[in-house]
Amino acid sequence: MPFIERVASREIYRNPWLVLREDDIRRPDGSPGIYSVVDKPHYALVMPYDGQRFRLVEQFRYPVGARRWEFPQGAAPDHADIEPAELAARELREETGLRAESFEVLGQVDVAPGMTSQLGWVFLATGITEGEADLEHEEQDMRSAWFSRDDVEQMIRSGVIVDAQSIAAYGLFLLRGR
Repeated sequence: MPFIERVASREIYRNPWLVLREDDIRRPDGSPGIYSVVDKPHYALVMPYDGQRFRLVEQFRYPVGARRWEFPQGAAPDHADIEPAELAARELREETGLRAESFEVLGQVDVAPGMTSQLGWVFLATGITEGEADLEHEEQDMRSAWFSRDDVEQMIRSGVIVDAQSIAAYGLFLLRGR
């Protein structure tokens, strides 16, 4: 039996990108409670790397009211069954115009496991070729640029990169060790 048992579940809200549900739960001691959960499709985060530099994207993130530098990442709610590597290639192409010969899985990350079921696949993309971005309507303000490893690390240290998934992905890259 799981640590927390779901007794009932009801959908509170739905749109093409997420479902908000509220679950009635029972804890191990038998006491009742509720859990609100945001269900979102899994996503892919791509670290485009040419051996010296990483390609980052910057865009306005409405929920925090600020522009953010991060690694290209996204989900495909209309294609929830898409393979993670295919999703990574699609996000890379859409957001940066880049194509890669290789997508190496570095690991998985939970987005915010206390409130959402969403998890992400982290890929290192190498064998990069340039191309034209194919931005989605919501990404009109997106721009991208190359940064050295030293620059990326300084951006993390100084708070320019605060996206938790991007920082976690960089940690997975460092653990890779090559």
